[in-house]
Amino acid sequence: MKALLAIDQGTTSTRAIVFDAEGRKLGVAQRELPQSYPQPGWVEHDAQRIWQDTLTCAREALAAAKLQARQIASLGITNQRETTVIWERASGTPIHPAIVWQDRRTSAFCQQHQERSDWLNARTGLLLDPYFSATKIAWLLDQVPGARARAENGELAFGTIDSWLLWNLTGGRLHATDASNASRTALFNIATQQWDEELLAFFRVPRALLPEVRDCAADYGRTQTALLGGEIAIGGIAGDQQAATIGQACFAPGMIKSTYGTGCFMVLNTGPEFRRSRSRLLSTVAYRLNGQTTYALEGSIFVAGAAVQWLRDAMHLIRAAGETENLAKSIPDTQGVYLVPAFTGLGAPYWDPEARGAIFGLTRDSGIAHIVRAALESVAYQTRDLLQAMAQDAVPPTELRVDGGMVVNDWLTQCLADLLQLPVVRPQTVETTALGAAFLAGLTAGVYDSLDDIAKRWQSQARFVPQMATEKSNAAYEGWRKAVARVRSGA
Repeated sequence: MKALLAIDQGTTSTRAIVFDAEGRKLGVAQRELPQSYPQPGWVEHDAQRIWQDTLTCAREALAAAKLQARQIASLGITNQRETTVIWERASGTPIHPAIVWQDRRTSAFCQQHQERSDWLNARTGLLLDPYFSATKIAWLLDQVPGARARAENGELAFGTIDSWLLWNLTGGRLHATDASNASRTALFNIATQQWDEELLAFFRVPRALLPEVRDCAADYGRTQTALLGGEIAIGGIAGDQQAATIGQACFAPGMIKSTYGTGCFMVLNTGPEFRRSRSRLLSTVAYRLNGQTTYALEGSIFVAGAAVQWLRDAMHLIRAAGETENLAKSIPDTQGVYLVPAFTGLGAPYWDPEARGAIFGLTRDSGIAHIVRAALESVAYQTRDLLQAMAQDAVPPTELRVDGGMVVNDWLTQCLADLLQLPVVRPQTVETTALGAAFLAGLTAGVYDSLDDIAKRWQSQARFVPQMATEKSNAAYEGWRKAVARVRSGA
């Protein structure tokens, strides 16, 4: 029993992957997840759809691997973080669609209370921003009729997506989360590793609503027998970026990874020290194992792969994401075209929820290839924004490990190396988010002895070194900074 099942529930898709102990894929299943936009800046998911897709993918991945439940040593869960679900404990029915991490409906509250941001940061490592779960919870309790009273009476349960899936997998027997997901709610004190009573009072969130917090590798019960053809132990949970950090074996302080999915997230391991950022990055829990917390600095970009989705679904400039590489390669440069994808505001290091997207530098000669290439370059520019902020808080890294669906694009990965002026390393397994969840489950099940045991299994697939002259890279980046300045809400 060395096979491991990972559930990777993301913003735009749900996947399940069966891995062997060496991290090789044995079976994969995936479902796209639609998003709804009820009002400008609002983003929602159907939580029941997420659960049904998760169950379907898990069954199909097991079938693809030709394995049965009894042959799986453990199951790990990784998830889109901050996305908020509140459901009835008695029925398991959500009281409202899930509010997605990208949602900006609570911007006004955050702007009104910015004087509390430093106070919040000292406890949580976060900023007062609609991104995090706390204001989403408060909005639901205030806007759904009767919800606040029911929450105070213990009739309702809150969870990020991991907690929602765990509740369903265990048949409602376990309402829990892990320290990494808890650290993204803005209700969890990452120094004391406890739900913070002062934060609960400020956001008016009843304690009875919250899940128990456990280590990332821990006993999370077992799946109901009927769901997957037998019970499977659940042994690991981590938010998607923390799981990717584990999947990239970034276990030593100073190691850094960047994941390119719907958004882009850069995480720098800072070791056992809770280090507050001086450059508007987030301090967060990287992972907690055996009661010992490892911290990280994180930079969050709201739109990376989502820009490619926008090109495909809203603008109809491409039919499939795979077309972007050849289009980008078909021209020598964008001829000064910049796309700033601030569709739901700007994340780190700007934290400007009111900024909006724009394309600059269009001329009569501009075409589809210029806009597509500018969208891909925006991912590299935003990554450089994060890297420069991290260099102010810590020792600059010697290389960047990258993963996620976007980095299978060789042109984009080389573009990252050129515009960052830093070697970029792509691993053998780019599904490192799911792999990290499998590693955590394997730790609990005894498949792996230690983090060192896991690190031995990490392998590089390709290394991209800068080929662009530093002066040209810097000039291109300066054009990006000017474009960003023009979309800022104070411009």
